[in-house]
Amino acid sequence: MHVPLEVAVILSPEQVDEVVAIDLALNRLAKVDERKSKVFEMRFFGGLSLEETAEALQISPTTVVRDWRFARAWLRRELTAGDDGSGPLAAD
Repeated sequence: MHVPLEVAVILSPEQVDEVVAIDLALNRLAKVDERKSKVFEMRFFGGLSLEETAEALQISPTTVVRDWRFARAWLRRELTAGDDGSGPLAAD
């Protein structure tokens, strides 16, 4: 399994607000479905690949894809209520 190097990141106040909003929404998602929340956290914050996430959680890569898509859509809905939709989870 690939182990990412630790990297210091400097965020603007707006970016800090976005990360905090994502984290709070992610905590709400965890109350609904903890696995989907973990998949999102590993992929978005941890930078793990689909395969690495599947291995870490002992689930299939197909399940990771489904959970990743669900979590992104769920969080996008949570974060874009009243927003212009251009935040960190904007559709690819």
